Amino acid sequence: MDTTMARAIAHAAQQMHRPATVDDTLEVIVRSAVEALPTFDHIGVSTVEKDGRIVTRASTSALVLELDDLQYSLAEGPCVASMDGDDVVPAPRIAGDERWPHYLPGALALGLRSQLGVRLHLDDHGTIGGLNLYSTTSDDISEEDVAVAAFFATHAALALGTARHVESLNQAVATRQLIGQAIGILMERYVLSEQAAQAFLWRTSSHGNTKVRAVAADLVDDADRRARSA
Repeated sequence: MDTTMARAIAHAAQQMHRPATVDDTLEVIVRSAVEALPTFDHIGVSTVEKDGRIVTRASTSALVLELDDLQYSLAEGPCVASMDGDDVVPAPRIAGDERWPHYLPGALALGLRSQLGVRLHLDDHGTIGGLNLYSTTSDDISEEDVAVAAFFATHAALALGTARHVESLNQAVATRQLIGQAIGILMERYVLSEQAAQAFLWRTSSHGNTKVRAVAADLVDDADRRARSA
């Protein structure tokens, strides 16, 4: 790996590991990949959502969205193969590749010449997403490109995992605060003890088959509306 490339990767890693939201982290991953992997002119990051869907969350162009959607809809292509467990799936000179017969006609029509799919994964969470690298200008993918992409993906997965963890903690704190507000409103409105107000909130959630957070949010919104109209 030459000095320029090593410097680019070091800078990319530094950028990705700065504290940020999930969306900000994804944008940084894409921008950093452009710098670290110049062979590819269209780059995107997909994430595996809680319901199992794979969603493209950040990209450098509309072409990435088209190629990603094509693969996910067909359940076929380098990106799908990498996230299914192959980790790094290079596809140089993709026009002659026979592994994805349903994906290739549409991809070639969009100008694709080579592609590299890289799985983003963490040991304790499994597959969390994919780094999708496309070229419409080069047929070749070097061994160095593959090695750099794999190394880059390790940093990207760690950064994304950290951002998701922080976001989850922030959401948990916000939920606790919201529920606390709702309990306070119930205590004041109906002259209830804290325990009785909490039980009321949980019963309402259970009977309405609605999450406690949603019930609490409705109560707080209603209290805000009453305060504004008073």
